[in-house]
Amino acid sequence: MSNPDELLVAISAAVESERSNQMSLTVVVGGAVITGRLAPEAVWRERVAEVLKDSDRLGPFSDVFARAPRGDRPGRGDAPTHLHFHLARILQGSLGIPETGGMYRVAIKDVSAWTVGDLSYSDR
Repeated sequence: MSNPDELLVAISAAVESERSNQMSLTVVVGGAVITGRLAPEAVWRERVAEVLKDSDRLGPFSDVFARAPRGDRPGRGDAPTHLHFHLARILQGSLGIPETGGMYRVAIKDVSAWTVGDLSYSDR
């Protein structure tokens, strides 16, 4: 979407203001279907920093994520520009990659379709 969906921006803003990670969402971005729960940016950054810090090779990058998120920096707009997913999967056929869920950051302007809820597939 060249113009971000106002409703999707409002959902993201509500997640940010409530500091909640219970909003499930499924989006289509560049043909990929991503499904999972939204998290506030600060919570998402903190979790990514924790994971990276425990890695011998990626540990130095943890500081990049530990820095203050966009909303804490002066001079930036209030409207969210990205969705921050945790426990998220990219759906490919009947598989969700990764099975346990991952951390994804998606630009709201790049979302071409979305729905509320976390999609999952089953062969049963």
